Amino acid sequence: MSTTKARTKKRGSESLLVKSDPKTRLVDDFDPDLSSDLKGIMSALQQIKEKAQKDGQKKNEETISSVAAEIRSKLDELKSKFEKERQTFAKALSKSSKECENCLKNETAKFQEVYEKFCKEKAAHLQALKDTISRFEEDKERLFVRYEQLRKKEKSLISEQEKFCADKIAQLEESLGKRNRMTELSAF
Repeated sequence: MSTTKARTKKRGSESLLVKSDPKTRLVDDFDPDLSSDLKGIMSALQQIKEKAQKDGQKKNEETISSVAAEIRSKLDELKSKFEKERQTFAKALSKSSKECENCLKNETAKFQEVYEKFCKEKAAHLQALKDTISRFEEDKERLFVRYEQLRKKEKSLISEQEKFCADKIAQLEESLGKRNRMTELSAF
């Protein structure tokens, strides 16, 4: 009984001392075991809150990683497409060069062959040689135009890819912003 009175007196004096601070008074009005339990619950809630923040951060990192993988995949596809087009162009250029070289060799051989009959047949063979060169100059010009078109196409595709990436990044930033706001709201 004396212990109970001592506690009552102690509580009474403590509650008088801490009336200015309602939070402290609330904790002091509880018995020590309950106060310890409340502190344990508050600690557990803090740990849950920290875990939720880590989970949110992990989710953001997963989202960023997913978008990065998608962009990387698109860039790889674009790179592969460019490589195929360049290989096709290189094959066409090589084929044209070989044809030109072979035709020039043939025409030169013919020219050498008829050199002895120079006077009469000279003009015809010179004209054939000029025609061959002219034809391959036209081919060269056509291939150059095609090359310029390929460059324009590549620039256009790169521009589209940059726009796609910028849009994806903007969507990601917006999504992350919303998620962060939701996380902040749910934290309260």
